[in-house]
Amino acid sequence: MTAEFTPEEVAYVATLARLKLDDDEVLHYAEQLNAVLGHIDAIRALDLAGIPPTSHAFDLVNVLRDDVVESGVERDEVLRAAPSAESGRFRVPPILGEAP
Repeated sequence: MTAEFTPEEVAYVATLARLKLDDDEVLHYAEQLNAVLGHIDAIRALDLAGIPPTSHAFDLVNVLRDDVVESGVERDEVLRAAPSAESGRFRVPPILGEAP
């Protein structure tokens, strides 16, 4: 392993993060962080020559459907359902100022 977290380092980082850890928690997190570093070292030890970098483990397939033009709802029908309409458009109160 290239580096290890000591309990003192874990306690220091916990202090920086404003975390209050007791001694058992500090030891527990130090063990967990060292296990993570061990996994990283195992990955670094692999011979990856000739393996191209990938962003996805599997080829991606576009799952979107084709765009199809369809008729929509008529404007007058929508405006009839609106609380307020004016000149063929929705009438909405201004964001600031007068109430509806």
